[in-house]
Amino acid sequence: MTFISIIDDNCMVREAIADLVQSLGYEARTFESVEDFLGSGRLSETSCLITDVHMPGLDGLELQSRLVAQGLHIQVIFVTAFPEERLRKRAIHAGAVGFLSKPFTEDALVHCMETALASTPDVSR
Repeated sequence: MTFISIIDDNCMVREAIADLVQSLGYEARTFESVEDFLGSGRLSETSCLITDVHMPGLDGLELQSRLVAQGLHIQVIFVTAFPEERLRKRAIHAGAVGFLSKPFTEDALVHCMETALASTPDVSR
């Protein structure tokens, strides 16, 4: 099973992305915060991570930095209502697969997920 973890402090966004992920045949795991995700024990089974950039507590970019520092190679897609070019460059430079501005199209997110999962070993539906 392919697990895609979704972190967003907005419940409606989180559930909409989860519905899309599940409609594609993947298992969606949702989290309200970075801290919830880090404490979940789901890091090792996450094939792709879709996360908001700006959230209370730790933000998505801080999470990406922690994952890289720990040597965890999880493909990351960022979504944000506040697209800043310097943040996009930072995320992409650190290895993010995508940096989407809210609202984004389903096609844009699906394309990013396909790219992420194509570069993840042993991913199957």
